[in-house]
Amino acid sequence: MNDPQADRELKPQEFEFESMNLQVGVRLQFITHRRLKPVQHFSTLIGWLKDEYLIVKIPMDNGAPIPLVEGERVTMRVFSGIHVCSFACTVERVFGRPLLYAHISFPRTIQGTSLRTAMRVKVDIPAKVIPKNATVPGADCLLTNLSVNGARIESKKSLPQDEDEIDLEFALLAPPNNQEIRVRTRAAVRNISALSGGSEQAEGFAYGVQFVSLDPVHYTLLQNLTYEALLADRQKIV
Repeated sequence: MNDPQADRELKPQEFEFESMNLQVGVRLQFITHRRLKPVQHFSTLIGWLKDEYLIVKIPMDNGAPIPLVEGERVTMRVFSGIHVCSFACTVERVFGRPLLYAHISFPRTIQGTSLRTAMRVKVDIPAKVIPKNATVPGADCLLTNLSVNGARIESKKSLPQDEDEIDLEFALLAPPNNQEIRVRTRAAVRNISALSGGSEQAEGFAYGVQFVSLDPVHYTLLQNLTYEALLADRQKIV
């Protein structure tokens, strides 16, 4: 059976340039169309002049810059948190060595497809898993990514196998003064995997959990966390 929500998320949407929240240094997929099958390369955004052109690094292939011709049609693709956006451009000017960058036309039409309902951000936050069964002691763990919807937990010890839901406790820093706020929320365990260190024996366990009843204040804090990562350090976006 088709999932109507998934169908909506996968349907391409029109985007404005500003809604992509592009930052200088963001990685771009740079697609050329010289052959029957498009060829994918990777580039970096250097900057742009609104409504005029984008400035991008010339992609490298086997240690050498790919040849670009002024007037050539290319497609750019970028991951903007929860969407993959793509747009067609034309190479307007090529700057060879030692600069190795190009001006490409400013996008007029941008198509975006949603990948998931919330951005996940790489984190390194100590946490504690508190089982529903009060007689079982809590387990220390680490949050390795986090979103408004859920988290990935890594733990040296296996959590109780018979529990579909847990209580999760951790701390977030609230702006503007980085005041520590304790968060405790119920979470449903959605998937489990073993962490391998190259040996046959697992070095720990990873759990994907979905928040069940997140306090609205804590939801806002997580929104701030993902928004700051989007603006300041896109490498943290998972």
